[in-house]
Amino acid sequence: MRVPEAATIEVSRPVDFDEFWAESLAACPALEPSFEYAPALSTDTVAVYDVRYTSYQGLRVAAWYTTPRHGAPPYPALVTIPGYISEPDVPRRWSELGYAALAVAPRGKLRSNAEFNPGYPGLLTDNIADHHTYGYRGFYLDVVRAVDLLLERSEVDADRIGLQGSSQGGGLGISTAALRPDAIVCVSAGAPYLCGIMAATRLTRSYPYEEITEYLRVHPDHEPLVTETVSYYDGLNFAPRVRAPVLIYLGMEDDVCPPETGFALHRALPGEHPLHTYPSCGHHAGLPWVMPVIEEFLAGHLKPEGR
Repeated sequence: MRVPEAATIEVSRPVDFDEFWAESLAACPALEPSFEYAPALSTDTVAVYDVRYTSYQGLRVAAWYTTPRHGAPPYPALVTIPGYISEPDVPRRWSELGYAALAVAPRGKLRSNAEFNPGYPGLLTDNIADHHTYGYRGFYLDVVRAVDLLLERSEVDADRIGLQGSSQGGGLGISTAALRPDAIVCVSAGAPYLCGIMAATRLTRSYPYEEITEYLRVHPDHEPLVTETVSYYDGLNFAPRVRAPVLIYLGMEDDVCPPETGFALHRALPGEHPLHTYPSCGHHAGLPWVMPVIEEFLAGHLKPEGR
């Protein structure tokens, strides 16, 4: 009988893991942000901006940025991170709740794919045989740079920045909190992807993990290289570096991001990390029932006005 919470998942941590990511961050150029007010997308309660900034390898990244028209700045801020194939929504709803919200579109998303566009499927295995040139290197850093962008905004309270996302958004919430531990106050991570990556390829036959399985069918001799590469990007190796409280929510019938990997993340995280599980739920991991839990968790740590 399958018992996800009892599964053992181990990931080797490269000896130069910290150095690799320190070098990656140091290689990022100046942000050079632009903010263009979007009147057609704005409302009486929320101002919307089309944002661009420079990330790793000089690539320009797009985002939607929203701020409340009520209350007085500085506002708590939230970076929302999209799933693997999804595009970021304009995060007006979060600003209606009192947050300055940045919905990032990392490289490869429609508004950020002029220079990098491996496609879906494609992103997970882009240059996967070399951890230095792996496509996700820039993708991860695009989200970190979104946090750096918020830290420069005068209307944002730099002591109240959180991360929110599910699936890929949940996994990148972990890596981003690990790479900017002094800046992140809390993380909401649903059905976290990119945790226990190689184990997940054996636990599911669903995409995106099936991309790796298919790649190795064609290149079976690359398995040691692939295993090494993804160890630099695995959420279980980032987890010990996370200082912020993390809310994790899982669907116990998830065949995209197996719940075994979510439980492994829960065990790997230090500090406060409440876990909510939803029986008979798949990859949506309990939505919409979990949304009030997410909102309460974020508000408890970020304290938007009126909450």
